[in-house]
Amino acid sequence: MAEYSRVKSTKLVLKGLNKGKKRKHKDKKRKEGDDEEKMDVVGGWWSIKSFAEITGTVAIEMQNNAYIHALDSGLFTLGAPHKDDEGPDPPEQFTAIKLSDTRVALKSGYGKFFGINSEGLVVGRSDAIGSREQWEAVFQDGKTALLAANNCFISYSEDGDIVATSKTAGEGEMVKIRSSAEREAKRKDDIAEEDRGNVKSCEVNYVKKFQSFQDRRLRVNEEDASSLKRARTDGKFHEALLDRRSKMKADRYCK
Repeated sequence: MAEYSRVKSTKLVLKGLNKGKKRKHKDKKRKEGDDEEKMDVVGGWWSIKSFAEITGTVAIEMQNNAYIHALDSGLFTLGAPHKDDEGPDPPEQFTAIKLSDTRVALKSGYGKFFGINSEGLVVGRSDAIGSREQWEAVFQDGKTALLAANNCFISYSEDGDIVATSKTAGEGEMVKIRSSAEREAKRKDDIAEEDRGNVKSCEVNYVKKFQSFQDRRLRVNEEDASSLKRARTDGKFHEALLDRRSKMKADRYCK
């Protein structure tokens, strides 16, 4: 499928070492390549590191390149291992539906939800989400485990069945939840959105953020903004903005 290739890992190709600034540029490229490797991307599927990243189509890797595989019987098994550059097969892909800030439901390609029966066997035979179809992804120390409704962690049995029978999360209960969703590009600086742009646009941003709009009018200080440019250079930009807003009656934090 086309979505499998949306997130691609790249390899850095070095054709020689250059001096000066060009060497620095290659060092930057090398760092970017290292960062991508740290993302843990396999066949366009990247490893989820927090609950907030769980969305859309996901796969659950239980050991190196082997994923939970849905069967038409409503059971799950551990699929055959894939090559290093291969993502999960369609029966190994599930739809994640967030239920709260910590719980998620998982729907197989057969239209059934992951659940747990009284023996701790993971089954997918429910058309609706009940208490047994709710799962909690636990992220700690760079590792991930999946907690079932019976307060046991998911793993696989000697027969290859997917079960949730252990109250503690050991190596056998560690999983990787992978996503094929396109990741949003993260900014490489810590500059707040309000501080981006020229001084006038920044001032408007902060006015919008802090001003009380009783009459739905935006009130911006009309004095010369050259002092803001100097303040920005001197590291006193926010103080200068606060001083200018304090002269306006509509700011709820400057009265």
